Amino acid sequence: MKTVNLAFTAPINPPETSPKLSTPQVWAGLQRKVRHAPEFVPAIGTCRVLSDSSDPDDGTVEREVTFAADPEHKIKEKCVSAGGLKVDFHQPDGGLITNYISEGEGGELFLTYTFQIVSDLKEGSEERKAFRDKQAKMARMAVLESINSIRKMVKEGKL
Repeated sequence: MKTVNLAFTAPINPPETSPKLSTPQVWAGLQRKVRHAPEFVPAIGTCRVLSDSSDPDDGTVEREVTFAADPEHKIKEKCVSAGGLKVDFHQPDGGLITNYISEGEGGELFLTYTFQIVSDLKEGSEERKAFRDKQAKMARMAVLESINSIRKMVKEGKL
C-alpha cells in the first residue's frame, strides 16, 4: 500500500487567544467533531453516526461522511478514541487520520493531525507533489478550524 504521509501541528492557546482551552475542553471538542464533523471541518458536508459505543474516553464510533465538493461519494469511517488524547479515523481504503492533543515542555497544549492517505500516484511525480501540497493545506485548515470551533463552542457554553 503506497501512502502520502503528512502532519500539521498548531498551538491551542497562542498568547492572543481567549479563552484559554484546557485538555478536557479540547477532548470534548474532538468527541463532538467525531459525531458532528461539519461544525469543525468545512470540507465535510455531512456526518451520520451509524453506531456509537458512547464511551468518550476509549470508545468507537462508526460514521458515514460526505465532502462538500463531492456529496454523492460516501465514506464510512471507524473512529476510535483513546485515553482522552487521541482519536484515530480509520478509512475504508486503509488510510488513517489521527488527531492528537499533546503538551509541550512548558505545559502549552498542541493539536496535531496526522494523515496516512492511500495513493497510487507515482513517487516523485508532479501529480503526487500537487496532491500532497493540496492535502497539506487541507490539514492546516482542519487543525486551525477545529481549534477555532472548539474555542467558539466553549465561549458559547456548548462545551
